[in-house]
Amino acid sequence: MANDMRIGGLASGMDIDKIVGDLMKAERMPLDKMEREKTTLTWKRDAYREVNKQLFELENMAFDMKLEKSYNSKTTSSSDSGAVTATANAESSVGNYNMKVDQLASSAINTSRETISGGTNEIDPSGLLKDQNFKNGLPTNKDFTIKTYNEDGSTNEKTFTVDPNTQSLNDVLKNISNSDLGVRAFYDSQADKLVLERTETGNFNKTNEFKGAEIGFDSGSAPFLTQTLGVWNSKQDPDTGNWVKAEQGGTNAKFTYNNALDLETSGNSYTLNGVTFNFNDTTDGKNASINVNNNVDSAVDKITQFVDKYNKVIEDVGGRISEQKNRDYQPLTDKQKEGMEEKEIELWEKQAKKGLLHSDSTLQGAMFEMRNEWYQSVDTSGQFSQLSEIGIKTSSSYRDNGKLIIDEDKLRQALTEDSASVSKLFVGEGETEGIADKLKTTLNETIKQVERKAGKPSSVPSSYNLGESITQIDDEMDAFEDRLNQIEDRYWSEFTQMEKAIQKMNSQSNYMMQQFG
Repeated sequence: MANDMRIGGLASGMDIDKIVGDLMKAERMPLDKMEREKTTLTWKRDAYREVNKQLFELENMAFDMKLEKSYNSKTTSSSDSGAVTATANAESSVGNYNMKVDQLASSAINTSRETISGGTNEIDPSGLLKDQNFKNGLPTNKDFTIKTYNEDGSTNEKTFTVDPNTQSLNDVLKNISNSDLGVRAFYDSQADKLVLERTETGNFNKTNEFKGAEIGFDSGSAPFLTQTLGVWNSKQDPDTGNWVKAEQGGTNAKFTYNNALDLETSGNSYTLNGVTFNFNDTTDGKNASINVNNNVDSAVDKITQFVDKYNKVIEDVGGRISEQKNRDYQPLTDKQKEGMEEKEIELWEKQAKKGLLHSDSTLQGAMFEMRNEWYQSVDTSGQFSQLSEIGIKTSSSYRDNGKLIIDEDKLRQALTEDSASVSKLFVGEGETEGIADKLKTTLNETIKQVERKAGKPSSVPSSYNLGESITQIDDEMDAFEDRLNQIEDRYWSEFTQMEKAIQKMNSQSNYMMQQFG
């Protein structure tokens, strides 16, 4: 604890403040050294994390390069894109596909036979049912049940309760739409009719129940639907007099593949051999020709981006490893920064941060392994076993530290002629690892080693080596600060006692002079 009474040279005439300050500067030298050491460790930790961020990004790209779709993506074109378009996955075969579409899939829809409002005013679908003037009134039994069908043959059925005193027509229709029946229900005020339609296309009712309707209900027990809202399952054919399905739509798409295979599907798309055909219209009895080709541009872009990222990592990490430390520039202490401009501090620290990762063994080993993995042969059933065969080789300049150079024309030719073999070179085959596999393994292990040294932004200091060192220095600095306070108190105590002694001697001297005066 500091002395409350500090006498600053009144008796001796000495500048005690300056003397103690100069003495404390010498005492603080070990603390300044610790502060600089802590700064260096912090910078080193951050440098490692910056490297790891780049390695992690490269690792993610290496993972993408392990996916066959990176090399085998396809493009498609159609002779009649208004009727048929297509998309193809990486496994699809290159070639020409013919498709003749005779019928599109459609959603089943049923509407009121006639307008449902009575008198001259239309009903208000938001008003209570009891207050509306329906042409055919409200029946005594207002509850009804609707049944729908699924593609797998299962059915959905739900009964709806109608209360005219508390519900509006919109309330009832909302309950239908929100159910799991797969039916959309609404009232169109312009037509003054109700609309019921399936939310998905297809013919799922393979029975004669409800005349084959997709949205089925028992007309005799659903007078609210039939009488009040005018929706029926069947209608009488004016030509034959027979009762037929009133509902429209609810059809499957019908098409012929390559003039040989007649197919039917509930939706307007169908996948064959990795190619998904999308039907937009019928083809008027003709074939739409779909051409599938390798998407060489996409593969070239992905490989180029991966190589560019690798080269960037090589340049940055290699530069950090080879960079020499500038021993003329030590980290600045907080007190040193007080007398400097911000730009001066920035320029100084730029020099002081040089060589933080000089000759780091972990990073040196990773760079060596990665360079070696690019050179290695990959023995698969494909025609390519080395990168040089597809136009990727190492720079001949030693200054480039093993950067890769791409001959795009050669790479493009290899992908055009045999994209599968290019894929095997990166992805591997069976038990044989490809280049991307090997690189990912090396990167993953390096990232782990660096994290053991420098952790991640979310890591606690005790979980990595540099964090423990920084914490230890913090503790030492705190202890040393306490010691400095004690030393400063001791200096002031000693000088204060000296001042008191001189003051006492001066008083005695003055007294004696007065006595002999």
